[in-house]
Amino acid sequence: MDETEFWELVDAAREDAGGDPEEQADLLVERLLRLDPEAVLDFARHFESRYHRAYHWDLWGAAWVLLDGASDDAFDYFRCWLIGQGREVFEGALHDPDALAGLLDEFDEEVDGDGEDLGYAADEAYEQLTGTVAPDLDLPPAPAEPEGTPLDFENEALLAERYPRLWERFRD
Repeated sequence: MDETEFWELVDAAREDAGGDPEEQADLLVERLLRLDPEAVLDFARHFESRYHRAYHWDLWGAAWVLLDGASDDAFDYFRCWLIGQGREVFEGALHDPDALAGLLDEFDEEVDGDGEDLGYAADEAYEQLTGTVAPDLDLPPAPAEPEGTPLDFENEALLAERYPRLWERFRD
């Protein structure tokens, strides 16, 4: 599976789910079950590598503004959700986290921002296909700390300055 196929699966599941992350995860599992186990592992590698790429302080700050706070777990689930939003939103957010203000059509913090189930879709599909737990993906280890410079998430003035578009749209 190449990168284009990965994003096509993510996009199709999101569109068919109407943006609901839990439904998207269920549809993704259904679609992955149509593939062979090695293709499912390829999907998992693509997902995991993007998940690690998104482990960045600047993106965590954007998640903090969007979600009105983001614990370690909440940021993990946010990164899964962000991948589920597709290539354009994902890459745009990595390049400029404040750009999420314009990249997201709607955002309901009760539903959006938590893609925990998306993070398990490939594992679930692999287990259903093979009856075994997915093997190690042979990827570099996850970073111990987020990339970039740590932010004081409790400093609202700093967050408003760092993420002016997100702050105006989601916090004012």
